[in-house]
Amino acid sequence: MRDAPLDTTARLVAEHGLTSVTMSRIAKDTGIGRATLYKYFPDVESILAAWHERLVSGHLEHLTEVRDRAADPGKRLEAVLETYALMTHARPHGTELAALVHRGEHLDRAHKHLSELVRDLLTEAARSGDVRDDVAPEELAGYCLHALAAAGGLPSKAAVRRLVAVTLTGLRPSPDEEA
Repeated sequence: MRDAPLDTTARLVAEHGLTSVTMSRIAKDTGIGRATLYKYFPDVESILAAWHERLVSGHLEHLTEVRDRAADPGKRLEAVLETYALMTHARPHGTELAALVHRGEHLDRAHKHLSELVRDLLTEAARSGDVRDDVAPEELAGYCLHALAAAGGLPSKAAVRRLVAVTLTGLRPSPDEEA
């Protein structure tokens, strides 16, 4: 019951724009009654917020799966950063829908979760010598996430992978520390 209105609303907004989508149209295209739809959602914006929250949760779950597949700390960090950058590259930017859903408490919680995930990976990688240990992991996590936010404006996946490589280079211990 919950997924159909979310998916239908996102599709309708993508096809017709936010202002042209109504609760009546969502109910009709979903095949449920308007009263039932209103029982779960007060308006189109709340449906889109729920859709985006589900999407973001799925991204966080995927990043956790990617982390768990890699064998060593350095590879886990690299895999998660690359996956995050590619997700950032793929998401729509500058659209009416993006402006609406990229705000709110769910995004704050998700960003905190993402920052903690990257921080913990950096802590592990520093212990194994893959990442510098002269900067606090929280600061390095902020560096990574801010740097990789630029992936949204890059023209290709190859450019995103180069950005990830440059970001990882900034995390490596200096030759003085390795000796």
